[in-house]
Amino acid sequence: MEATAALRRTPLYDRHLAAGARMVDFAGWEMPVQYAGVREEHLAVRAGCGVFDVSHMGEIETSGPGALELLQRLLSNDVAKLDVGGAQYSVLCRDDGGVLDDLFTYRLSDERYLTVTNAANHERDLAWFRERAAGFDAEVVDRLDAYAMLAVQGPRARPIVAELVTGELPARMHTATQALAGGGLEGQALVCGTGYTGEDGVEVMLAPEAAPALWDALLAAGATAAGLAARDTLRLEVCFHLYGNDLSTDRNPIEAGLGWCCKEETGFIGSEAVAAARAAGTAQRLAPFALAGRGVPRRGNAALAGGEEIGEVTSGTHSPSLDRGIGMAYLRADLAEPGTEIEIDVRGKRRAARIERRPLLALAGED
Repeated sequence: MEATAALRRTPLYDRHLAAGARMVDFAGWEMPVQYAGVREEHLAVRAGCGVFDVSHMGEIETSGPGALELLQRLLSNDVAKLDVGGAQYSVLCRDDGGVLDDLFTYRLSDERYLTVTNAANHERDLAWFRERAAGFDAEVVDRLDAYAMLAVQGPRARPIVAELVTGELPARMHTATQALAGGGLEGQALVCGTGYTGEDGVEVMLAPEAAPALWDALLAAGATAAGLAARDTLRLEVCFHLYGNDLSTDRNPIEAGLGWCCKEETGFIGSEAVAAARAAGTAQRLAPFALAGRGVPRRGNAALAGGEEIGEVTSGTHSPSLDRGIGMAYLRADLAEPGTEIEIDVRGKRRAARIERRPLLALAGED
């Protein structure tokens, strides 16, 4: 148990234990993987409201007169188009175009930005920001310990959160600082109209000591506690990338299908390599697929066509919404088009599958 004792814990750790969560090591944090069960939590988000503790994710604040110029150099998207109160998705690239992380950046004021990192990459991202800040009139500050973060997702998420804050909730891809009110809640929170489930909702960032009261208030209002396992099945149904599976330094944004968030004209680090990949095409492309019958695909499974191996599954699961196996795989580019019939080697058995369009969740309407 020594390894468990060394893991970091979020401010909601005691709440998770009280709710009967099964805790696991995730990127050095002791996190809830599930409570009542993955299927129940997943469907609760799709039909109502789920709340996830995502306080393990990191935050980097960039501020000062040169903050925009620095972020324009670091991030793949056009940060200059980000208005105050706006949110933007981007990737962080090396010179060769390899992806170091995928990120959300919020513009809090004219010269102040907050970038949310993946937990496993936070220290590397922070070092990358700081090392490249030399020569820019900007300050880079680690804000990991300043925030707890709760993701409230589902069709009922906004009505539930609206009762716990003052003012109108920010629209999708916007953010606003709002006062917490009701149910013994105090202080302010940064409410962000973003998420990782394919459902509407918000992510609430607030002082760590205030997180337990908000968690309690959300559950009392009807939200269902949801763990990392449901977070994974939800994001895969809508084909959102998971760093370490679908993104890595060995892959560039073009083959990952993220060319839309890369604006090479800004001159971000890696832009030349990304432009070259866009112009020449890539040998492989990330594509979503669904199994035709039984089987649950997993990361590392081989993808085949005509008996030949054509790629490898990066993410796979059983979809509670579709009741079948789904996943994403890097495939030979000419075989990554929607409608292409392939096979997935699942535990030594070849399972028929078909390349589908994003999001896979849309297949639910075809039954």
